[in-house]
Amino acid sequence: MTSFLAAIPSPARGVWHLGQLPIRAYALCIIAGIVVAVALTTRRWVAAGNRRDDVVDVAMWAVPFGIVGGRIYHVLTDPELYFAAGRNPVRALYVWEGGLGIWGAIALGAVGAWIGCRRRGISLAAFADAAAPGLVVAEAIGRLGNYFNQELYGRPTNLPWALRIDPEHRPAATPDIALYHPTFLYEALWCLGVAALVLWAERRFALRNGQALALCIAAYTVGRFWVELLRVDTVNHVLGVRLNTFTSAIVFAAAVAALWWSRTRTKERTGAS
Repeated sequence: MTSFLAAIPSPARGVWHLGQLPIRAYALCIIAGIVVAVALTTRRWVAAGNRRDDVVDVAMWAVPFGIVGGRIYHVLTDPELYFAAGRNPVRALYVWEGGLGIWGAIALGAVGAWIGCRRRGISLAAFADAAAPGLVVAEAIGRLGNYFNQELYGRPTNLPWALRIDPEHRPAATPDIALYHPTFLYEALWCLGVAALVLWAERRFALRNGQALALCIAAYTVGRFWVELLRVDTVNHVLGVRLNTFTSAIVFAAAVAALWWSRTRTKERTGAS
């Protein structure tokens, strides 16, 4: 049996106040992730011979679009949290309380990036490749916000790295169990591994034309798939499978197909065997 001394403690609080202004750890983690992603993308974009200002200008479109998309996905896939009897629909707007779906963030964020790239006259595919590692690093940092909110953890466990959850944040089915899989930490570490994989693959296979982003998404979905199998938070199901597990499988197939298609087209154009 894992002792409490061996378990990861949950933070005592996730909100601090400066007078009447609440400072939320979740929001700080999201902001930190965005800053790091912009910095990494800028470094890679400039190294490729492009203008430094491009990244900030595109981010000014992609970031708000991504946040809105992430929130829309979360609300649409978990509507009972906001629109069921006794719930307050206005809370669907409370982004600072947590609840950003990555698939919605990617989808609408891509629209914002497309607008930004079009305005700057640059290639969306090239920009996406430059941004790919930074995006998963940002996701890793953002996942730390789940730690402060004591959310998105997994099944009960006695492993040495189990996470201790306070009683008010435990599942209704296991109110007396304190230790759970820190699935948000698993995902964060997986994301850092994906970033390293993309950087290695770029040097080994000369990825371009959106291939780095496709590889990034495919690798991320593999980790997200098994992380979802561990999670116990309330979520809707499709054909008896957690929605995000189902979505991960579909996105993985699409990303692999896009990567294969792009590599094939590149070989045809260059005449490579």
